[in-house]
Amino acid sequence: MKELINKWYRNHALVYKVLLFISTTFLIVYLFPKSGKFKYSFDRGKPWQSENLLAPFDFAIKKSDDELKKERDEITKNSAVYFSIKPEVANDALDKYDQKFKDVFEEVDENKLKLYNAGKSILNSIYEYGVIEETFNYPPSKKVIILEDQKQKEITSYENLVKIENLRIDLEKAIDNKGFTQYKNIFLSLFFDVINPSLTLNKSITENALQEELGNISPTRGSIESGTLIISKGELVEGNKFDILKSLESEYESQVWSQKNYIWVTVAYVILVALCLLMLLLFLRKYRKEVFLDNTKVTFIFFNVFLMVLLTTLIISYNSKYVYVVPLCVLPLVLKAFFDARLGLFTLVLTVLLLGFIVPNSYEYMFLQIIAGIVTILTVSELYKRANLFISVGQITLVYIIAYFAFFVIHEGNIFEIKVETFGLFILCGLATLFVQPLIYVYEKLFGLVSDVSLLELSDTNTKLLKELSNKAPGTFHHSLNVANLAEASANEIGANAMLVRVGALYHDIGKMKNPTYFTENQSTGINPHEELSAKESAAIIINHVIDGIEIAKKNNLPDRVIDFIRTHHGTSLVYYFYMKEKEFHALATEDDYQYPGPKPFSKETAILMMCDSVEAASKSLKDPSSTKINQFVESIINKQMETGQFLNANITFKEIESIKKVLKNKLANIFHLRIEYPE
Repeated sequence: MKELINKWYRNHALVYKVLLFISTTFLIVYLFPKSGKFKYSFDRGKPWQSENLLAPFDFAIKKSDDELKKERDEITKNSAVYFSIKPEVANDALDKYDQKFKDVFEEVDENKLKLYNAGKSILNSIYEYGVIEETFNYPPSKKVIILEDQKQKEITSYENLVKIENLRIDLEKAIDNKGFTQYKNIFLSLFFDVINPSLTLNKSITENALQEELGNISPTRGSIESGTLIISKGELVEGNKFDILKSLESEYESQVWSQKNYIWVTVAYVILVALCLLMLLLFLRKYRKEVFLDNTKVTFIFFNVFLMVLLTTLIISYNSKYVYVVPLCVLPLVLKAFFDARLGLFTLVLTVLLLGFIVPNSYEYMFLQIIAGIVTILTVSELYKRANLFISVGQITLVYIIAYFAFFVIHEGNIFEIKVETFGLFILCGLATLFVQPLIYVYEKLFGLVSDVSLLELSDTNTKLLKELSNKAPGTFHHSLNVANLAEASANEIGANAMLVRVGALYHDIGKMKNPTYFTENQSTGINPHEELSAKESAAIIINHVIDGIEIAKKNNLPDRVIDFIRTHHGTSLVYYFYMKEKEFHALATEDDYQYPGPKPFSKETAILMMCDSVEAASKSLKDPSSTKINQFVESIINKQMETGQFLNANITFKEIESIKKVLKNKLANIFHLRIEYPE
């Protein structure tokens, strides 16, 4: 049991990666819709590229969204509205009319009787269907059903209902038609006193009736029997053929797969997602070994892949037309900021392949996102410069718009029906991509990573730590500046991270602040304190500046990538001067007491710093420098480092080392203001 625990402990990093791989796979599959994908791809107006397609089972032809909308609009237009009538209002109006007429005309003769009957006739015609107080925005021919005690009484059209606002005009017309124009004002006054609305709109019954009719709309039109030829190879996919194919695709995804083969579909998704994530791990293991060995960095990469899948699935579940709002280009930007462009692009491609399972028009989506990702990698350089990010985001947005425009023309064959709002989605995506700057800052705090933005801040010589170095150890500070310049030029020459190596060079000797006078560059008084110490004690002080530097760096929260330069800038080399001094008195002196603890440089950047640090420090001892002396001097120092195996762990080639030598020779020649030596 103990042996098993020890074995697990020794391989804990690998076990963690396996658990991370499994958990990420299942989380992504959980987000995916549990339905299969129709095995044929097709576009409207394009030829059918596959073999002749026969219906695999009976299925109904679904109506298109436009057809369903047209039916709903037609039903809404022709549906009836319901008004409830109060019959007592008409009776009250007739009773009031009798009383009012008698009050106005006290003596009733034969002429007045005709007038009375004419008024009563007008009143009956007004209340034939009823009077409404509120005017509605219905067409005149709108069907109206009048209810009395919730039972149908009359069916008419909206134009036959009397509206209060039109009452005066209607009354004047009726009075003129009866030939009693001289009594118009009296009649108008009398009628306005007795007429009241008798109809009210029954909103609940009107709405329920409309919803019932809408609910009766059939989502299908006709059906296809099993074995029926749907489309032949080379036939254009358009009209009814397109609707039938869309219906078959929907039937596959909504019924056949989700109901009968749920487990099989899930297993298939697990296999495909696992393959994508496995490819990512294998890429890291083969080409980015230092990232693969760091569980925090692997977790960071997997987290970003999962985050993009999560955002996309959430948008699709809300409304798939907004899928292009998801700023997928943030993924390569973030990975390029912390690692490199190649890893960023590779991860983006795998993520887009995963999203191809769930997005509509997957080929179009994948093409757009991969092209945009390539543009992101090619255009975004020096992310810490804000202008560069804005320019790159503009270029990415433009590529999205141009590519989408081309796809639309291919699908539709014209540009007249293009949806301008989709261009707005791409602009929103570009604006969301600008969020990468604060996101990088958040990631630095959460995962302990360092980006070029942070490196730029650390390279400022006015930072607290560098100011302290310049005050306590001015010679060391000047030496660090010179090393930083040499290292940056060397890194640019071989394509290494120049910003990282410059920052590493600025901070590599901060440990000398603890005992500054024990280092030659800070001895301005001519007094050397090492004269009072033994060679072993002097060597210990010199060696300890590495340990002291690591402690100071951690207290000041310097990133691990910068602390690596402090650890490795002397590798496992000897403090040669004091070792040889000890050998003069003790021939049996061992190298262990005079050797730096290491580790050796394990990257191009840390190897560059070791070379530049040694060359710059030793160049102070050059007397009467010439080009020949400088060339021999650089060669001897770096060759000695190579002979002692200081660069065995760094992924740096002989060709790159030769290029660095060349840079150092030229730079030193410039520092010493040497002229070119012409042959005699």
